[in-house]
Amino acid sequence: MRLSTKLLLPLFFLTIIISSCESDAERKQRLAKEEQQRIELEEKRKAEEAERAFQLEQERIEQEKREEEERIAREIFLEKERQERIIYEKYINSSLNTGTTPYSRYYGGNSSCNKYGCSQIKVTTSNSDVIVTIKKEGKVVRHAYIKSYSSYTFSFPNGTYQTFFYYGKGWNPEKEMKGGKMKGGFVANEDFGKDNPQTLNNNILEYQLILQENGNFSTRPSNPEEAL
Repeated sequence: MRLSTKLLLPLFFLTIIISSCESDAERKQRLAKEEQQRIELEEKRKAEEAERAFQLEQERIEQEKREEEERIAREIFLEKERQERIIYEKYINSSLNTGTTPYSRYYGGNSSCNKYGCSQIKVTTSNSDVIVTIKKEGKVVRHAYIKSYSSYTFSFPNGTYQTFFYYGKGWNPEKEMKGGKMKGGFVANEDFGKDNPQTLNNNILEYQLILQENGNFSTRPSNPEEAL
């Protein structure tokens, strides 16, 4: 028992000696420094929390903005579909008589050629309405609407001509074509075709537009900018 007491006494005195090494001024300075560090850490924590809260708020605002833009775009798309459906249902069974010139305001009407030095182009359709445009040197000189299962004959002076075909179903006289440069077009089953330029000299060129299994007529592909 006495041995334990002797061993503890030096340790006790050592503790007193170590503790007494820090003066009151040093202690206050240390505590002040620790308090300053605590304050700085707390301010840093609050700043980080504020920055994170700001970022979350910005992300929330951006998300709401994206959702609103998507909602508006969806409504515009649905409204466009609704308007297109209304137009489709209004005109899908609409047609023009064979020989009608729906683009006369742009190209004029068809004149005939009955004297010597004239040629003809005859177009016979199958199961699609067709607008035929005939160009000379890149300019439309004849055009006509030809209903399905019918035919129409153009006449004009001898020369080199190129024939274009615009197929479809359901004629809408208000449909904008060529970027709004002209009006009138089909609402369904649109397709465009053409033949190579042909030189005619007192003869008749015939086209029989036969629908193939792949849905295209037996003519070369074309487009509205070229065909109209």
